[in-house]
Amino acid sequence: MKRLTVFLAALLFGCGLMAQEITLEDIWKNGTFRSKGIAGIRSMKNGENYCILTSEGIEKYSYKDGKKIETMLSFDGLKFSGENEYVFEYSFSQDENKVLLATNPQFIYRRSYTANYYVYDFSAKTLTPVAKTPVRLAEFSPKADRVAYVKDNNIYMVSLADMTTTQITSDGEFNKIIYGTTDWVYEEEFAITKGFFWSNDGSKIAFYRFDESKVREYTIPYYGDLYPRQYTYKYPKAGEANSVVDVMVYDLASATTHTIDLGPNKDIYVPRLQWTLNDEVFIHKLNRHQNHYELFTVNCNNYKLNKVYDERNECYIEQAEDVIFLNDKKNFIIRSERNGYMNLYKVNLYTKEIVPLTDGQYDVDMVCHVDEKNNKIYYTAAQSEAYNRELLVVDGKKKVRKLSGKVGTYTADFSANGKYYISSYSDTDTPTIYTINDNNGKTLVTLEDNKDLKATLAKYGKERKEFGKFTTSGGEQLNYWMIKPAKMEAGKKYPLLMYVYGGPGSQEVLNSQSRSADYMWFRMLAQKGYVIACVDGRGTGARGEKFKKCTYMELGKYETEDQIEAAKYFGSLPFIDKERIGIFGWSYGGYMSTLCITKGAEYFKTAIAVAPVTNWRYYDNVYTERFMRTPQENADGYDLNSPINHVDKLKGNYLLIHGTADDNVHYQNSMDLITALIKANKQFEHFAYPNKDHGIYGGNTRLHLYTLMTDFILRKL
Repeated sequence: MKRLTVFLAALLFGCGLMAQEITLEDIWKNGTFRSKGIAGIRSMKNGENYCILTSEGIEKYSYKDGKKIETMLSFDGLKFSGENEYVFEYSFSQDENKVLLATNPQFIYRRSYTANYYVYDFSAKTLTPVAKTPVRLAEFSPKADRVAYVKDNNIYMVSLADMTTTQITSDGEFNKIIYGTTDWVYEEEFAITKGFFWSNDGSKIAFYRFDESKVREYTIPYYGDLYPRQYTYKYPKAGEANSVVDVMVYDLASATTHTIDLGPNKDIYVPRLQWTLNDEVFIHKLNRHQNHYELFTVNCNNYKLNKVYDERNECYIEQAEDVIFLNDKKNFIIRSERNGYMNLYKVNLYTKEIVPLTDGQYDVDMVCHVDEKNNKIYYTAAQSEAYNRELLVVDGKKKVRKLSGKVGTYTADFSANGKYYISSYSDTDTPTIYTINDNNGKTLVTLEDNKDLKATLAKYGKERKEFGKFTTSGGEQLNYWMIKPAKMEAGKKYPLLMYVYGGPGSQEVLNSQSRSADYMWFRMLAQKGYVIACVDGRGTGARGEKFKKCTYMELGKYETEDQIEAAKYFGSLPFIDKERIGIFGWSYGGYMSTLCITKGAEYFKTAIAVAPVTNWRYYDNVYTERFMRTPQENADGYDLNSPINHVDKLKGNYLLIHGTADDNVHYQNSMDLITALIKANKQFEHFAYPNKDHGIYGGNTRLHLYTLMTDFILRKL
């Protein structure tokens, strides 16, 4: 028996160690593939040090060597108001003598939450609660003598000298009037919740007022009690009324509020609000169609609008974002697709001159740092391929230099003085590596290389993403990745599962560790004998404006055609069984997978749709109208590519999954699709997750969901 054991061990060693099987428990329960990160990085104002947030406190480090200098604040011994409070977020005052701590967040929607806020004074070594109850969005004034916050849809301000509280607005009311924060659709589609902003000198606060009284309501039932609890909120669907938005300015000295006149047309969006360095209010304005973008300054002496920038587009303007004001107090930097690709431009506030700073035939992703002294801008972009992100620097002559090394995906968080940046890098095979670099790209310190995770991943087989391209019958070249079983048998044909998202400007074909849990699930399926593939079709991002905006007014049409083209292409490969092709997607991807199993019924045997939009008439107006205009203007665009209108074509296996408390893509989408499927006498499978939102998570929920989908694939594909 001993000899047999030795023989088997030698045999295994000689053949190479057998790969461990990936399990759903590994992915969703045990944290086997969870990477290490660095939370709450903040550059100190001297630019030589940075802080990070840990469960124990706020720690200070040196950029030069990455070594810890001190624990600036230990949470041990701090006397918070409640029990088991943990610090979720922190922010320093401008002079760094105080820090604002947010504890125990209670989330409202995707980005919004209430929390307990405390001010810690480093000199006095005191911890003071900002308010007696949880509030929202607390922020220091520039002089750190006050903190403003939102509570019950009103704005408050507390003086830190004597802790007296001033109520700035008073008629805020749930589902009616909002001050200092945003309504649901602004939070979801413009990605903002903060709706008040201190002037640079701290003498004024500019803020939003939302009147959502005419926005129609949507009610979500929550189960678990004898009678389900009803949650009703304002949700403006395509073609329906929006909130009326005003911009107001509160003057602390006079305790008066002034409303800025934005013009007679109230059916507009104000997606961003800032202050210039000259302490003028800076207003971003979009028309309802989102194809006319204007920027205004407002002098607080007369409160009149002064237009400084105007951009129009045949389709739509990409999402508004904060501009970067230059220290000369005359210019700002903005991203724009005005030349067909996302590039950087300098705009003069007074002459309105527009100067191109980059002119690449690729999309600039993010501005990381502006070095005005040396006339350089550091940014990330999809320079080499749409699925990569390089770190680049451009000088005043538009000469571009690459700072990043190996191909993959980079981010860069610069120090306040621009001498250093903390970089994150990953590719499809490399868990995220965090390093400190100087501004020439030289790596000074490796903070975290996730080498233990990389070693763990190596034990679980050799299934990996392979990137490729194919050309459709219409001449479009599309990017894809594919994961194959590690040991494929010659001559054998394998079932294929395609993963899709496909929404405007999105990307799933990325050379990074994004969606790492799904990646491990796809690798698990490959271990079970499936080929997995993902294609970014027309309408997706980082390939210029023309490729992205060709889906305008016809969401779903070209995207579905490209997934069908992909199924035909993959089905022609010698190792793919074209009779066993399935497709899986979530949200927009669920919309796509449902269209593919109906309009593409000849090519797809099986589909899984999680939380799909099934009719764009049901979705919010900011997102939908950006790409489709209103149903009143574009009825055919809405109806011709609604899966509800194609259920009669269904032939394959279809699994429909939805959370009943989805505030984003309402359960109504699935209910009405089910009604149509029953009317057409089509058999399908459905699973509802009670009280779960668009993310369908919490406790064992994700494990249960992925077990459900895995079993369906094993049975039906």
